[in-house]
Amino acid sequence: MTNFGVFIDLGGVDGLLHITDISWGRINHPQELLKLDQKIQVVVLDFDENKKRISLGMKQLQAHPWDALAATVEIGSKVKGKVVNVADYGAFLEVLPGVEGLIHVSEMSWSQHLRNPQDFLKVGDEIEAVVLTLDRSERKMSLGIKQLTEDPWTKQDLLSKYAVGTKHTGTVRNLTNFGLFLELEEGIDGLVHVSDLSWTKKIKHPSEFIKVGEKLDVVVLELDADNRRLALGHKQLEENPWDTFESIFTVGSVHKATIVAKNDKGATLELPYGIEGSVQLKQLVKEDGSVAEAGEQLDFKVIEFNKEDRKIALSHTRIFNDAKEEAVQEEKKKTAKDVEKVTSSVEKSTLGDLDALTALKAQMEDSAREEAKKKLEKKK
Repeated sequence: MTNFGVFIDLGGVDGLLHITDISWGRINHPQELLKLDQKIQVVVLDFDENKKRISLGMKQLQAHPWDALAATVEIGSKVKGKVVNVADYGAFLEVLPGVEGLIHVSEMSWSQHLRNPQDFLKVGDEIEAVVLTLDRSERKMSLGIKQLTEDPWTKQDLLSKYAVGTKHTGTVRNLTNFGLFLELEEGIDGLVHVSDLSWTKKIKHPSEFIKVGEKLDVVVLELDADNRRLALGHKQLEENPWDTFESIFTVGSVHKATIVAKNDKGATLELPYGIEGSVQLKQLVKEDGSVAEAGEQLDFKVIEFNKEDRKIALSHTRIFNDAKEEAVQEEKKKTAKDVEKVTSSVEKSTLGDLDALTALKAQMEDSAREEAKKKLEKKK
């Protein structure tokens, strides 16, 4: 007797009865059904004279148990059995000796996140399952145990429980480049897009914000029960601070900021209230001609504010360049005022001279009329 079978004395020659040919059912060792010196009846399955090998079978003397499977066993019906094997992909349930069905790990729970089958079942468990597929000719059957409970997506209170605006706490089950999947209850998962994690920080990957297995508070943004989709948001639990930032970071305002990262195109700034700003490389030039480096804290002027895109563009260079431009403009204004003053003075002087000439002309005309009058009186 060995782990893989038993050797049978046929009367002068030996034959091998392999463990898989002892019983239609699943056994781990031949000693579960046979003993040494036990006399049994077998059938010859193969005879190889050259190799001096005879293969024997014992289960072949009995009808295949699949042929004895009750006609009442059909798709949708329930069967009872014992778990005889647990693999990475699922577990095998023995309904009758020699009749087994596979319970795939995806059919063990309504949860969309595959786990180890051993989290649900172990060898020896006696359970009930639902027949999902059945092929008697191929002697194959697939089973499910999650079908014994109600599909959470079909519950009557689903629409009210997860209505838009309702708040919940879930467990992070998976992280992707575009967001994370949060399990609110077994079988009910929602997606939190990476852009819905924070109002102020630009998160490139959810791993920068949270880890798998951690809890997260969220609010329902959208529910599509027919397609089993649930959109969730975390930042929406708070009011949008960008409504307030719009009045703080106005274009032209100056704020102190720290350069937290820098590359060949520009830099990222940490502004007050924990928000980020961006600055182009050419806008990092200081008044002395040097370029500001990461870690420096300087004054920056807001040159663009976009609430929809949550973008604030700033410049350090513009601070002193604009100051110079303002000085030039002030000088131009002063010069223009001086010119205007002089012009006004000249115009006044000219107007004064014209007034004097007009008065003199009037005086001369009066004198001429008086002289003419006197001459006329003398003639009379």
